[in-house]
Amino acid sequence: MTGLSYLYAVALGSNRAGPGGASPRAMVAAALAALDDGPLTLLDASPVMDSAPQGPSRRRYANGAALVASRLLPDAMMAQLHAIEETLGRRRARRWGPRRIDLDLILWSEGSFATDDLVVPHRAFRTRAFVLGPLLALAPEWHDPVTGHTVRQLHARLHRRKPVDRPGPPH
Repeated sequence: MTGLSYLYAVALGSNRAGPGGASPRAMVAAALAALDDGPLTLLDASPVMDSAPQGPSRRRYANGAALVASRLLPDAMMAQLHAIEETLGRRRARRWGPRRIDLDLILWSEGSFATDDLVVPHRAFRTRAFVLGPLLALAPEWHDPVTGHTVRQLHARLHRRKPVDRPGPPH
């Protein structure tokens, strides 16, 4: 890749079988392969982890993260991610529903980006273990441009025991 290139952190998730009965883990693998094609260069990928669903879905997720280089600006990058989702059979139905593949733009090397349709960093990534866990394996020192915290610090804060979690004094 020559010329100006940006670095992106992309979260991947699947909790529904794909074409031919491909498992959610296979769907994440297929998305990773697609992140290394055309205007995208896959630089690194986290191990895939299983996580509990959020919202009404009962199916467990396969989640991962990827570091991707591209000349695309964030809005064009998000359009590319949507095209990959569509190619892999994603149909946008209801929020929090089961999905073959979900690709989210989490962080951008240039800091923040906002339009009516896209906000980077992703608004909710700081509170999602299924994003921070895989991202910790790839980019622990990447700073969130909004809070100034590293991915490592955000992950630790999310998993820090809270006073209500600590055992009380014996009775």
